[in-house]
Amino acid sequence: MTVRITENLCIDLAREEWCCVACNHRLAKARENYKTGCLVAEVPMEEAHPPLLEGAAFSFMPNPDFCRLVEFYCPNCGTVLENEYLPPGHPLTHDIDLDIDALKARHAADTAP
Repeated sequence: MTVRITENLCIDLAREEWCCVACNHRLAKARENYKTGCLVAEVPMEEAHPPLLEGAAFSFMPNPDFCRLVEFYCPNCGTVLENEYLPPGHPLTHDIDLDIDALKARHAADTAP
């Protein structure tokens, strides 16, 4: 049984694994950070935040000396699973930490006859 956690991430409760919603590719163990099973890319700030007006000196781009944009992709189908802005050198965040045992118990009770 899979449980959808975000728009593009679900958990296979029987196997206790994170999966991509688009292709069902298994990413990582559900008790670990799903990002460890993703392809990771850092996007240049100039690409992510182009100027609103051509030739304008001002833009809403964060200073790349203090901020970076990191994207996480499914290694099987390329779906973007998550992105985050981090200071340079900051480790990737562990943003979802679920109580897997409680989730399994809840879904077992919901499917019981």
